[in-house]
Amino acid sequence: MKKLTVSAIVSAPLTEVWECWTAPEHIIKWNFASDDWECPWAENDLRTGGRFVSRMSAKVGPEGFDLKGSYTIVELLSTIAYVLEDGREVKITFVEDEGGVTVTETFEMEDKNSEDKQRAGWQAILNNFKQYTEIFTMKQTHPIVPYLWFDTEAKAAAEFYVSIFPNSKLISSNTLSDTPSGTVEIVTFELNGQRFDAISAGPYFTFTSAVSFFTTFDNEDEITEVWNTLVEGGEVLMPFAEYSWAAKYGWCKDKYGLSWQLSLSEENKEKQKITPFLMFTGENAGKAEEAVAFYTGLFMDSSTDLITKYVPGEGDVEGYVKQARFTLAGGAFIAMDSSAPHGFTFSEATSFMVKCDTQEELDEIWSKLSAVPEAEQCGWCKDKYGLSWQIVPSIMDTMMSSGDKEAMGRVTQVFLKMKKFDIKKLKEAYNQTN
Repeated sequence: MKKLTVSAIVSAPLTEVWECWTAPEHIIKWNFASDDWECPWAENDLRTGGRFVSRMSAKVGPEGFDLKGSYTIVELLSTIAYVLEDGREVKITFVEDEGGVTVTETFEMEDKNSEDKQRAGWQAILNNFKQYTEIFTMKQTHPIVPYLWFDTEAKAAAEFYVSIFPNSKLISSNTLSDTPSGTVEIVTFELNGQRFDAISAGPYFTFTSAVSFFTTFDNEDEITEVWNTLVEGGEVLMPFAEYSWAAKYGWCKDKYGLSWQLSLSEENKEKQKITPFLMFTGENAGKAEEAVAFYTGLFMDSSTDLITKYVPGEGDVEGYVKQARFTLAGGAFIAMDSSAPHGFTFSEATSFMVKCDTQEELDEIWSKLSAVPEAEQCGWCKDKYGLSWQIVPSIMDTMMSSGDKEAMGRVTQVFLKMKKFDIKKLKEAYNQTN
């Protein structure tokens, strides 16, 4: 059976190209040859032996079909091969160089349409993919994600939070075996547009109010309901009342010990409803401005947006930061100093996960953030202020949510031996075949 080849160079990072090619939410945006067709849905079990199906439909009229097949090769960020239902074989390769990622498809011809028509159709779909991926990547930044460590309650806590906050959802739940904490559960969820990751991995760390989550509301009934639910079984740190800076405001710990600040903001509606809030206490008191400059100088798409300081008579040391608003990798953060004897500082229970597309990017961020060698383990590090970070390859999302238990297990055993992540070794473990 004769084979044809089409190709395109996509100006985007390899991890983004792979994600757009394989994730159903992206496939439906590009998998059609002309504007009068569409791909209304797609399913993809991306592993050797897994199956896929995409619906191809004319926008007008009943014409349509399901494109189905089974994977024979899945090598992460490198090669995909599959067999269509009619027995034809297809192979796709992804090769990255300075000019971008060259995506090459080689497919066996069918006998109903001419060679020129088949080549044009496959090339048109590939061109659609190129255009979609380049536009998507231009708009895409890797946000810095709060990561919460629980003893055993990660999933229960995620379900609790999702039930409270509007526009929220549980995204995924996976388990990893044979870790130092035994079998652990990792949960990803979204609260009013803010992504969180959480893990149940033993009673080793405790939340402190050095990191809280400042949450704004536009509706008094809504903020009151959320406050009443959060404080049940928790602790009030500042009463829910009217203050000079907000019509309603309260600070509390919930029943899991996580700290929240709720604020009614009818006039100043915030685009980001939930914002990490860093309090610099103890030995860190007075270092908030320095830390903001350090963080914003480290990450792309970052800026210092507002700094106000205490003046005499305001209740804290003159010149300490009363409030700093800043942007890191496109996401909002807040910081402040406090000289009060709180008795707490930053804890590993709340860390911030940074995703890197390349080893060079990962190495650079790690070298600047990691200041406590004994805290380095499995991609975790601690900076000079004691704040914990996880510096991870962006491709880890694909690896650890693939559903391929054997591949996930191999990756887990490799990264457990690492301090700073080595992307090449992780990919080799994922792609390993017996």
